[in-house]
Amino acid sequence: MMTLRERVDRGGFAFVAADDMRLLLDECGELSDWARFAESWNDLQLDTYLPDGHRYRRRRHATLSARAGEHNVTLQPHQPHYQSIDYNPLVGGIERWFEPMDAAIVSGQTVQCVLTFCCRLFGALRPDTHWKIECHQFRIEARSDAPGRPTPEGVHRDGVDYALVLLINRTNIKSGTTTVHDLAGSLLGSFTLTAPLDAAIVDDTCVKHGVTAVEPIDSSRAAYRDVLVVTFKAR
Repeated sequence: MMTLRERVDRGGFAFVAADDMRLLLDECGELSDWARFAESWNDLQLDTYLPDGHRYRRRRHATLSARAGEHNVTLQPHQPHYQSIDYNPLVGGIERWFEPMDAAIVSGQTVQCVLTFCCRLFGALRPDTHWKIECHQFRIEARSDAPGRPTPEGVHRDGVDYALVLLINRTNIKSGTTTVHDLAGSLLGSFTLTAPLDAAIVDDTCVKHGVTAVEPIDSSRAAYRDVLVVTFKAR
């Protein structure tokens, strides 16, 4: 059976079910502050950079760095998130300033455990690389009159080297299926993150990905999809 590293290296992506992801994370640290970590998604701010009619995404953002061969990360001064228009035709080409992630959440055991996991995996895939790391907390809200779009730019690349998408919570929604494609657009695989700690890992240099819109199951109740996205890019 192929290791996770081999799956990402050979296929360009991997879906990791929650139980397996928990075992991998247990090798990297603790999730002892998970409750506080997950609760922090209730304090995300509206993403106002999306065009009119796209008022369903809330987020916070942090930028970090790691030196080659090291599993320790350093939080950088707050800075904008930037993607070129080649990677994000919807809102690319501008500096987007989002509210920062809570420093106590970033330094907490769960985030540090996830970052250590990423440093080990991505460092093994690309040794001797200094990393620029970005963490994004996303909440995609769904209403009966306005489905939430986790990837409003469509099937895309992020313009980084590697990305981890970790499901934190999924409340009263249906759909939200992740699709992975080669650079020519052919479908390579699909799966749906349904349980906390379900994870998608992609090599952004060789595959594209997208997520279908989420809709509420019960339109009278709050409906949303919470994920942590961690990207690694060679500095």
